[in-house]
Amino acid sequence: MPRARKGSAPRKGGQRRRGGARSSAQADSGSSEDEAASEARSTTSDCPSLLSTAAEDSLGGDAVDEQGQQEDLEEKLKEYVDCLTDKSAKTRQGALENLRLALASRLLPDFLLERSLTLADALEKCLKKGKGEEQALAAAVLGLLCVQLGPGPKSEELFHSLQPLLVSVLSDGTASPSARLHCASALGLGCYVAAADVQDLVSCLTCLEGVFSRSCGAGGSTAPASLHGLFCATLQAWALLLTICPSTHISHILDRQLPRLLQLLSSETVNLRIAAGETIALLFELARDLEEDLIYEDMDALYSALRALATDSNKHRAKADRRRQRSTFRAVLHFVEGGECEEETVRFGLEVLYVDSWARRRIYAAFKAVLGTTSYSVISLAWALCWCWMPQP
Repeated sequence: MPRARKGSAPRKGGQRRRGGARSSAQADSGSSEDEAASEARSTTSDCPSLLSTAAEDSLGGDAVDEQGQQEDLEEKLKEYVDCLTDKSAKTRQGALENLRLALASRLLPDFLLERSLTLADALEKCLKKGKGEEQALAAAVLGLLCVQLGPGPKSEELFHSLQPLLVSVLSDGTASPSARLHCASALGLGCYVAAADVQDLVSCLTCLEGVFSRSCGAGGSTAPASLHGLFCATLQAWALLLTICPSTHISHILDRQLPRLLQLLSSETVNLRIAAGETIALLFELARDLEEDLIYEDMDALYSALRALATDSNKHRAKADRRRQRSTFRAVLHFVEGGECEEETVRFGLEVLYVDSWARRRIYAAFKAVLGTTSYSVISLAWALCWCWMPQP
């Protein structure tokens, strides 16, 4: 890692509460009240129990069957890997989709370590010679592969070998928006997990910044609707990398990018508006770690834009979108004005994870997006967040 993850770093003055796993008994006393208040300052998101996951994995069989199921799964995975080099694009896409589902739901580090080079070669060909959906699936599998391997030499080697292709597809205006979107997500996730050099981090930040900045240049709201998903994914990947960005870069990034983020608050797409708002909160959080009494030069304009979105009652927007937007921007405005980040508690069986900063919210959201929170994927999500949350040497 280029820098200790912001999720595990204390705020100046010791104000940021330490997250991590605790016994659920410590949080049960207030959990029912938190769940009843949908917009309370402390919100709760429950993931399925690890114990129930183990029970479901056995599918009614005994413990002996579990090894047999694992062997059957690995045999299928071998077939999928072999199919990645098939001449038929349809066959390759089917294999990629099956690999994506398997990597999002099961922990398979040993199996993948043995085949990392084979997978890297196959994914390279899919990204280089494939089109549209095949490129999108290959990028998604690459991101999951980095997560499965975790920080270390193998994931670093994998990311280094395929980073140029991800950048190439992402920067190609003629490539499909779906392929570019997934390449943006894989670039952010892969760099977060695997990049050990600051230059790699800065290179990825610059590439991602270049893409979503084009939406700002187009006026945000006037950018083609077909590209709003791409801009949103690129901005979220960029924000994820901000959580490990060296502190010496943060002030410069804030000064350069905040005006552009303010433009994105007027986007026609609710997801892009929310992503911009959450990124603004994250930037202020990171900058205040360096300067606690930080004041942006145009705070009045920022407050005005945030308040408008926090109280938006535009009837032309869907009711659910308005509710989600108001909830998000009330939290963003409260934080930017000097308040605390709203805490979210995430349950993993008997353990509770406290998401108590904007950095951790972005990290949790990024991993949840690729791994999900189904009963089969919750172990992978819990495992990934454990090494994300742990202080790095």
